[in-house]
Amino acid sequence: MDSRKVLITGGAGFIGSNLADALAARGHQVTLFDNLSRRGAAKNLAWLRQRHHEVLHFVHGDCREFDALVDATRGRHVVYHLAGQTAVTSSVVDPRGDFEANALGTFNALEAARLVGDDPIVLLASTNKVYGRMEAASIVERDGRYEFDGFPDGIPETQPLDFHSPYGCSKGAADQYARDYARIYGLRSVVLRQSCIYGQRQMGIEDQGWVAWFVIAAVTGRPITIYGDGKQVRDLLHIDDLLRAYDAAVERIDVAKGQVYNIGGGPRHTLAVWTELGPLLGRLLGREVEVAAHRDWRPGDQPVFVSDIQKAERELGWRPIIGVEEGIQRLIAWVQSNRELFDDES
Repeated sequence: MDSRKVLITGGAGFIGSNLADALAARGHQVTLFDNLSRRGAAKNLAWLRQRHHEVLHFVHGDCREFDALVDATRGRHVVYHLAGQTAVTSSVVDPRGDFEANALGTFNALEAARLVGDDPIVLLASTNKVYGRMEAASIVERDGRYEFDGFPDGIPETQPLDFHSPYGCSKGAADQYARDYARIYGLRSVVLRQSCIYGQRQMGIEDQGWVAWFVIAAVTGRPITIYGDGKQVRDLLHIDDLLRAYDAAVERIDVAKGQVYNIGGGPRHTLAVWTELGPLLGRLLGREVEVAAHRDWRPGDQPVFVSDIQKAERELGWRPIIGVEEGIQRLIAWVQSNRELFDDES
């Protein structure tokens, strides 16, 4: 299939805009479906229209609006379902809105794909938060960072799910619906449990997109608050590596359909939230980056999470290739070159 017709829900967001740019550049017909509620979405849309107006179509819609989603899905070869509410803290404040955006929104996307009769591939952007706080896992502290004691390769897809926080529940429900639609209805759906994705066009905020938020704050001089002790460890994945994983899942859909894959940096691409990122930013920027305030741990925060990505390597032929320092350098350069994007909160 040389040229595909694709739908990207949440297509004006961080991941969606990067995906749309890559697909449009290869000549695919790209439909974006977005309610433009996210910070920076309107700017991302304007950027995409300037670059790809010939092959880009935009639908201003919300995934809670089922009929509009059905219309946008009809005739699409691939549906990338990226839309949703993305912050644990926001889910605690507004659990109903979180449920409607994530659980109901994903259900609508799956139902639309099932009912249009075009047999589209559906990729769901899930999250490592479906594994919960990993409270049963033994955790040790070494050299200013937390580590699992007993999971040298990270947490595999076979780890029991433990939905902690409304966000974990809503994304977990979406995750399991996508799996079951493959089993019950034969939908060509794939679940990608993503870890910390970062990179260009990420308008990070304090509650979500922490790598980008710290980089933006460090470059622009905004105050930085650390929640917890800063020793929390995550595996990081650059956006360009994530897009390669999306391509691999689509190209190997006969293997990937109905499957769940951890898509993260894995044990070779990890970083402590501040005890390691802070000094790295200071070194790359040539000056000390100060912390304005320290606060208590936030609900559902995992002391450590590292994905076991061996299944994706084995079945999809994919693994990350961009190292953490290289990726952070790229993000710093992008923020420095696009400071005007952060002059206001739009």
